[in-house]
Amino acid sequence: MVTLFHDMMHKEIEVYVNNMIAKSKEEEGHLVNLKQLFERLKKYKLRLDPVKCTFGVKSGKLLGFVVSEKSIEVNPDKVKAIMELPPPSTMREVRSFLGRLNYIARFIANLTDKCQPLFRLLRKNVAVEWDDECQKAFDTVKAYLIQPPMLVPPSRDRPLILYLTVRRQSLGCMLGQKDDSHRQSKQSII
Repeated sequence: MVTLFHDMMHKEIEVYVNNMIAKSKEEEGHLVNLKQLFERLKKYKLRLDPVKCTFGVKSGKLLGFVVSEKSIEVNPDKVKAIMELPPPSTMREVRSFLGRLNYIARFIANLTDKCQPLFRLLRKNVAVEWDDECQKAFDTVKAYLIQPPMLVPPSRDRPLILYLTVRRQSLGCMLGQKDDSHRQSKQSII
């Protein structure tokens, strides 16, 4: 797919394996981009499943996130699934919980620190003993996800602020800017 659309990628469209999104700043340009996309699909005899297609929307779910012209947010369905999980009782359940968090890690500041007690449960030849520290970490992450941050594109007229966190077991950074109300807006959490 990438080869077929290489000249359009990162301009008019984005392709992620079998997911595709056409993007435009104006409605007229969008119709031109769609026409070009459909011509390319026709040229290579590719078909789209109409049930999976959505047209003329300003936001939508893509790769497990809600993407709009203003931001990228965690899909509320993903958050709900995490919020409904009971505390893990086996190593497999701990891995599953941490895997779900890893998928949305860019939205959770200091995730490694928050989950440190849970990482201890993944050590070889260690029984899963869910203690108060594990429960606190589990509850802290869930509380954070009640209002997860959204990632927004940077504003060219404001300075970028890089925050670094260096700890013994982890390091992280966040790129942000202040908005009009001097609140922090996040561009990326790593």
